[in-house]
Amino acid sequence: MANTLTGLIPTLYEALDTVSREMVGFIPAVSRDSSAARAALNETILVPVTTGQAAYDTVPGITAPNTGDQTVNSVAMTITRSKHVPIRWNGEEQRGMANAGTYNQVLLNQFTQGFRTLTNLMELDLFTAAITNASRAWGTAGTTPFGTPGNLSDIAQVRKILADNGAAVTDLQYVGSTATFANLRGVQTVLFKVNESGTSDLLRNGILGRLEGFDLHESAAVTLQAKGSGAGFTTTNAGFAAGTTQIPIITGTGTVNAGDVISFAGDPNQYVVQVGTTGPGTITIGAPGLEQAIPATATAMTIAASRTPNVAFSRSAIQLITRAPQMPVGPDGDAMDMADDVVQVTDPVSGITFDIAVYRQFMQMVYHVRLAWGAAAIKPEHTVLSLG
Repeated sequence: MANTLTGLIPTLYEALDTVSREMVGFIPAVSRDSSAARAALNETILVPVTTGQAAYDTVPGITAPNTGDQTVNSVAMTITRSKHVPIRWNGEEQRGMANAGTYNQVLLNQFTQGFRTLTNLMELDLFTAAITNASRAWGTAGTTPFGTPGNLSDIAQVRKILADNGAAVTDLQYVGSTATFANLRGVQTVLFKVNESGTSDLLRNGILGRLEGFDLHESAAVTLQAKGSGAGFTTTNAGFAAGTTQIPIITGTGTVNAGDVISFAGDPNQYVVQVGTTGPGTITIGAPGLEQAIPATATAMTIAASRTPNVAFSRSAIQLITRAPQMPVGPDGDAMDMADDVVQVTDPVSGITFDIAVYRQFMQMVYHVRLAWGAAAIKPEHTVLSLG
């Protein structure tokens, strides 16, 4: 196989450097399993998840007690996407661009756009997974957070929910919309005061960094989400204890969508729907479920307005797995297809390894920038929406 991509590697890394400065959303915030290994579409990969352990009385004795065994659970994640971005040139096009002295820059820009396309798709998958697998929400739907000067309750309250749910507060992440961060930069003047905030990064450079224990990230994937059309729903009169996640609703009409934010009469908490319904049925809310019991009477349920949900979470609550797409295995055991050459380039910022292949065709050639990935929010208790 000819090494036709070797001379292109500097261009590939230059393109990656351009994209890396823009990857400031979910990809750097979540827990990642990214490697050069190959994986097939719909392949399952297990992510280990530890559970709580029992405590035992300490009793002096001749030998150590026979304790300590535990079962390490796992969450099955699936490679749900295998995508490529093609970049094709024929000889006439190359000659014309080379004569104009613009071929190399245009090719660089094409690779840049290819990397951006794939990372944007990953960002959107992570956002969708997060907002449909969160536990609760804070704030007012339709009102951008941090709009009141000197008031940082929007981030303090989501941190409280995460702490109450048992999330580790040592690696917290907050991924928000550009409107949310515009309020932080433009309204929260307390963050500009160098003598109080301890840094001039926000005032001089617009860099947010960390706030109340959260690493802050902006993402274009955080966009307005339309509410379900449901109205007039009430619970059954069975009554539901605190911690319940499945709640039958009756009498109403319309849809309750996954990702909708709901509340029940008499309960100030806002819950995130994981599994919705069309018309009367059973909805599922994220763990740890109801914060307070619903009484044994038909209790009104309200769906919050359409909202732009920022996401606060512990890094390990949301997982991203990336792999190079699986190629067929030839007689010698090597993975191969019709490509003249294949290289794998690892982005030094995100840790994501992209597969780059080149195929010679009749009077033309095509590059493929490709990747396979899967995204999942595996710990709803450690994910909270900050409504905007």
